[in-house]
Amino acid sequence: MSADQRREAVVAAARTEFALGGYDATTTEAIARRVGVSQPYLFRLFPSKKALFLAAMQDCFASIERLFLESAKGLAGEDALMAMGRAYNALLDDKTLLQMQLQMWAMACRDPDVRDDARAGMARLWQRVEQISGADSARIAQFLATGMLLNVFAAMDLPRIKEHLGEALTGFVRT
Repeated sequence: MSADQRREAVVAAARTEFALGGYDATTTEAIARRVGVSQPYLFRLFPSKKALFLAAMQDCFASIERLFLESAKGLAGEDALMAMGRAYNALLDDKTLLQMQLQMWAMACRDPDVRDDARAGMARLWQRVEQISGADSARIAQFLATGMLLNVFAAMDLPRIKEHLGEALTGFVRT
């Protein structure tokens, strides 16, 4: 493997490990073991555990951006938004990506470096959605907010189809 390929493999392993255990419970030893490298080699690629978390986080955003570009290819306006939305909804079945996003938001609450990178990642997604769809700011905000709501639904294992959502939530409401 080239150094770039090894780096990509380390980031993929880190995404999985951080998704499962969060930042605090994940060890660099577990990441190194998952990818099949030594810890010293891992630290030659990434200077710290936080740098590795930030790389995994950036990879998460890049995956979503690629998904949006591929799913909306040749489309614009509402058609593009609908295609990106459908593709994102299907992506939520990837629990590792979902869990990594949830870990990222949790970590952003307490770490300014993670918060800054999360803001930058969301800004890039916003710009990409704007570029692809041509939608105005209000519509883009609605689109991204719907994605966040879908994250919450997926985390609670709720149906993401509106016809089934009311039935699923009814059991949680005490009257």
